[in-house]
Order: sequence, then C-alpha cells, then structure tokens
Amino acid sequence: MNDHLHEATIAGLQAAMQRGEMTSQQITRDYIAAIHAIDWAGPELHSVIEINPDADAIAAEMDSERAAGQVRGPLHGIPILLKDNIDTDDKQQTTAGSLALLGSRPAQDATVATRLREAGAVILGKANLSEWANFRSTKSSSGWSARGGQCRNPYVLTHSPCGSSSGSGTSIAANLAVAALGTETNGSIVCPSGRCGIVGLKPTVGLTSRAGVVPISHSQDTVGPMTRTVADAAIILGALVGVDPRDLATAESEGKFVSDYTAYLDPNGLAGARIGVARNGFFGVNAETDALMEQIIAVMRNAGAVIVDPADVPYAGTNEASDTEYEVLLYEFQADMADYLSTRIPVDTSTPQPATLADLIVFNNANADKEQPHFGQEIFEMAAAKGPLTDPAYLDAIAKSRRMSRQEGIDAVMDEYQLDALVAPTGGPAWAVNYETGDKFTGGSSRPAAMAGYPLLTVPAGFVGPLPVGITFMGRAYSEATLIRLGYALEQLIQARRAPEL
Repeated sequence: MNDHLHEATIAGLQAAMQRGEMTSQQITRDYIAAIHAIDWAGPELHSVIEINPDADAIAAEMDSERAAGQVRGPLHGIPILLKDNIDTDDKQQTTAGSLALLGSRPAQDATVATRLREAGAVILGKANLSEWANFRSTKSSSGWSARGGQCRNPYVLTHSPCGSSSGSGTSIAANLAVAALGTETNGSIVCPSGRCGIVGLKPTVGLTSRAGVVPISHSQDTVGPMTRTVADAAIILGALVGVDPRDLATAESEGKFVSDYTAYLDPNGLAGARIGVARNGFFGVNAETDALMEQIIAVMRNAGAVIVDPADVPYAGTNEASDTEYEVLLYEFQADMADYLSTRIPVDTSTPQPATLADLIVFNNANADKEQPHFGQEIFEMAAAKGPLTDPAYLDAIAKSRRMSRQEGIDAVMDEYQLDALVAPTGGPAWAVNYETGDKFTGGSSRPAAMAGYPLLTVPAGFVGPLPVGITFMGRAYSEATLIRLGYALEQLIQARRAPEL
C-alpha cells in the first residue's frame, strides 16, 4: 500500500490535493490498486464486491473542477465505498449481496448516493455485506453473501467482521478507502465498526434518507458513515442530512440537523458532560472487554466528565424487548421489501423479476447451491407468513417497541439522571467464522437505540488480544452533535485505533 493512503483522513487528503501533491485521480487509482492487491488477492478480505467502472472518470472530473478553482467542499475528490444495498444509477450493480437482484437495476440513485456525488465524492465501489443485511437466516454467518463470498476480519482472517455492514467495516479498517457508508437496523453499523477497530455513526432514523436503500424496517433502518476517525464521520454526516420527499421520515428532522458537524469536534468535550454507564444487559459478557471499559470510564472521569454509574436502560437485554423488536421487523420486512422491489427496472423483460418476498424465497430455493450453501432462509419464511401492517399484532408490537425503548427506556434513564449520553461496550471481540453454528455474538448494546430509532456512535476502545473492540455512546433522538463531541474528545485521549498488519 502507498504510504500516503495508510490511515489517511479526509482533511489530510484534501490538504494534499490543495497543495498539488496528489490528485483525486491518483488517490482513486491507488485505492483501486490496494483493493486488487489486498482484497481480491493477498489475504483476500472479500470486503469489496465491485469497483465502480466510472470512478477514474469521476475523479478526473473533480480534478478538473479543482484546477478551475471550484471545490465543492471537504468531500471534493474523496473516494468513498457504498454498502451494496445502496442504489446507484450507474454501471454498478445493487444487489444486497444476492444473485436474485442481478436481473434488475435501480431506477435512480439512492438519495444518500446523490448527496455524496453533489458533495464531490468519488463513489469508489460497492462493499460486501451480510446478504439481505443479515435478515435471511437464523443461522447466518455475518459477512457472507452469494455475490461477495465470506468477508473476513482484517485483524484475524479466520474471524468474523460482524455485520451486516461487514465489507464497509473491513475495507475501512484495511485502508482500502477513506470512508464507507453502512446501514443499520440493529447493530449493522456499530457491530462491524467495533469488531474492525473503526468509528461507526448510526444516525437517528430520519436524519439521513433511506430512499433507494434495500430495506428491512422503515421504523429502524438508517444510513451512516464508517470511518477511521470521528472527524471524518462528522464530515460525511453533514453531507448526508436533509429532508427528502422520497423518505417521509426525514420530515421529522427539519430544524434538527446541521450541515457541518465538525463544529462539535472539541478535544475538551468531555469536561462537564454527564455520562451514564449502562451496565445491565451490556457488561458481563467478556471480562477483558469489561476491563477496558473500566479504564475508559476512568479516563472520562479524569477529563472532567460526571460519571453516573450505573445508569441502566430499562428492558435492556430482556427477551421481552428482543421478541417485540423481532415481531416488528418481520412484519415491516415483508411490506417494505415489496415496496422496494417495485422500484427496480428489469434488465431482461423476458425473465420474471422478483416482486415480493415470496418470489425471493422461490429464487433462493431454485438456486440453493449458490444461495444456500451454508445456511437457509428461515427469517424470510417467517416474514412471508406475516399479514399486512394493519394487523393488530403489528400495531401492538410497534407501539410497545417505541414505548419500551423511548419513554420507558432511553429517555427515562436520561431524564432521571439528567444525562448527556450513555456509554456501554459496543460488544466483545470477534468470533471465529463457523458455518455449522452460525454467528456466536459476543454481546452488543445496540438494541435499545435500534428500537427507539435513536443514534449511536462507536469509537475504538482497544484490543482483546489481537482483536479490536469499541465503546458506544448512545443518546436521545437527533443528539448526533453531542455524541460527536464526546466521542471525539475520548478518541483524542485514548488513541486506541491501530491498523491491521496485513
């Protein structure tokens, strides 16, 4: 890998282009070379499904604009990967990792892709993922897709990258791009970010548009940045936010977002902050991870934070919470998938294209050797058996989910202790990939915020042996600025990120 790409930041590359030391085209070509050498050969990380054939031309165009004195902003000429469930109306495929979508294409860019293009970013390619965002089988292996194969953890190649934004996590950890976009329904940004030693920002549902994103759940899905630094996550978030008529949930964000989250990058941001330690349901899974968390809590206290310990989130870690969330997701997945599939354009009109979840089930069974070599589609089948979103069972579940996670959950504990944020382990270290047993998760703290639609920020916390782990900041709806301030300050103090030795 070229030295100038190792642990590169958006600001660093931008400054180098401004000085004339590098061009966007050179940076883009060097990242493409790194993908060929490290991802598709060498250790074969399988984190990038495809490279954008137009990336070089886009980079050249950005260089021409710069030479003419036009710089669109901090993302001008910066290569970014997109998870392969984010639509692009170009020569790339958008498949959610499944062969079933190879026969059709999006009618237009996802809104987040359009906003990156408008900001001058170079869409470098599509990142591998857990197929269908890990909502196909109860025995799945995170990071596996029929199109991309098994994505690997760059720190220990036999271990899981977690998911579902697996390729986004691995590629950024391995320095194959400056940044990537991931999507999260429950843990899909923060889990791979924590296990791959990077920063992951899961925004409030509705802060970033989901239009043109292969869905699971309209009440929980969100799109956010995965980067090596909090500063880079803040830059990208500012380019993504805004009301979008294609996604009605974004109307709620009016007046609640800013275009520049870098204003909150305060190295002294922990001073005076009231931070609660959410222990129940999140600690006690991995002793070494817990020990790291205790060290970091002490660092925050020494930096002037007021630590409230414990500040437990009601219902966290309970079967009642997980069962309620699962019911909501199964109902919404069937309905939302049909809506999404209706936007796809057939490439070959003589071949029937999947229009419903039931069609996808038929396709997977007909192509079981490629689509189901390791695990089945039990979740698909359970979701397909659900009724419409007018069913009382669904209406009761979504109301209960919001009440448990919001008024009686995160909001309740933050009100009680007057907190700015809560912290908990993002999860323990990654586990070995095993297709016989499926994923063996080592804890996680994403569910309350997932059910509530509230934001999360994970930053590197250190290592358990050779494997990285993260610490998560969670807060109220639209509290991204606060989480960025706290996460950045901690990041500067502990400097826990360390690149994998590939």
